Amino acid sequence: MNKTKDYKAGFISAFTMIELIFVIVVIGILSAIAIPKLAASRDDAVFVKGKSQVAAIRSGIAMQKNKRLLEGTTPFIPSNLDGVTTYNASDQRLFNYNDGNGSNVLEYPIYSKLNHDGSWVKTATNKYKITLSSSSVSFDYNSTTGSFDCNHSVQNCKDLTQ
Repeated sequence: MNKTKDYKAGFISAFTMIELIFVIVVIGILSAIAIPKLAASRDDAVFVKGKSQVAAIRSGIAMQKNKRLLEGTTPFIPSNLDGVTTYNASDQRLFNYNDGNGSNVLEYPIYSKLNHDGSWVKTATNKYKITLSSSSVSFDYNSTTGSFDCNHSVQNCKDLTQ
């Protein structure tokens, strides 16, 4: 609203106190609704990121198996998914050998981070864990069958692998 001087009455027109309070209340209500929605969408984004990473890892294992079948290399199924031998540590190159010979499960590695939302860590030989919000899901790689799976009785495991 323009602040113009009304020379006849001697008053300056402006917003009233009730109008200002009404605007503040509306902004408060909108923020009370929007902020929890934004927090939930972040958790959903982290979960979807984990789901896509599981799919990429499984696809990379299948690609390595098919590559080895075509080359006649045995064993057909990779014995390990990476060269990491330090467990439960940050900054490890997971699912990637970095050896230049094309034996990588993932073209670009996932770097491990301990206790970080949406991050992976290698816990033992062929065992990995992803942290999602307040919980974690453990995955086992079976070098005999080539499966990369978790315990499906855990709800987050079901959601990550479906």
